[in-house]
Amino acid sequence: MLRVITSLSDIKQSIKIFKGNQVSIGFVPTMGALHEGHLSLVRQAKTENDRVVVSIFVNPLQFGKNEDFTQYPRTFDSDCELLSKEGVDIVFNPKAPEMYPDGFCTSVLLERLEDKLCGKSRPGHFRGVAVVVLKLFNLINPDIAYFGQKDFQQTVIMRRMVADLNLGVNIKVLPTIREIGGLALSSRNAYLGETEKKDAICLYKSLIKAQTMVNSGTKNFGEIKAEMEKIINNCKSAKIDYISIVNPETLEAVPEVHNGDVAALAVRIGKTRLIDNIILIFFIAIMFLSSYS
Repeated sequence: MLRVITSLSDIKQSIKIFKGNQVSIGFVPTMGALHEGHLSLVRQAKTENDRVVVSIFVNPLQFGKNEDFTQYPRTFDSDCELLSKEGVDIVFNPKAPEMYPDGFCTSVLLERLEDKLCGKSRPGHFRGVAVVVLKLFNLINPDIAYFGQKDFQQTVIMRRMVADLNLGVNIKVLPTIREIGGLALSSRNAYLGETEKKDAICLYKSLIKAQTMVNSGTKNFGEIKAEMEKIINNCKSAKIDYISIVNPETLEAVPEVHNGDVAALAVRIGKTRLIDNIILIFFIAIMFLSSYS
């Protein structure tokens, strides 16, 4: 039966009981407004752990002054219904004043990672993400934490933070879940009108174009970017924030594509900022090698 816990002391006590019974804990951190992408993480966590904890917390530290903190979709009751059906054990729904009491002033510095990609236009965002996830890891002490590939930069930062701070949490990243047509599921898709939703498919189309060009032997980032821009600029409601191809561990931009590099982009569709990415795989090389194995 699903339990909703709101206080830090209660979640720590519940986790203490879990650990005393030597059960494994899978953890899915969310900001709510759940969709199939979140639920895919929950289902994986259920298959790999004895207990599953999901947090729902719209974290004020990761929103900038002109961002959508107050408008961010909050659907707590329906979220709990979904999680109950999935067999989740605990929903942790802390309150901001307890997470960040008066005098709170601690941050997590993410050198060389936070100022890339989304960090350029959202200064301080990933410090806010790192602080809340670190607090949640300390409170819940999970064996495995689950994230989606859509939030690629976040997953890189989480893995780096866990390794650097010896947190002992296994980070698992699962594939992006998409609607028919390729639009990556996101809580912010709720902001899109019907026409904007159709336009938003241009993100995925541009990423597929990048993969197609790589398959055809094009490795120059400038050439790939130009073709991606053509696709996105063909949508009237779209405005590009960035398009980049980066090393999957350092997030450094690459002028020439290597196998496993990541094409990532952020695009505003109307007033809604969407992100997406794809891991670029050299299918031709793989097929060539397999034919001689």
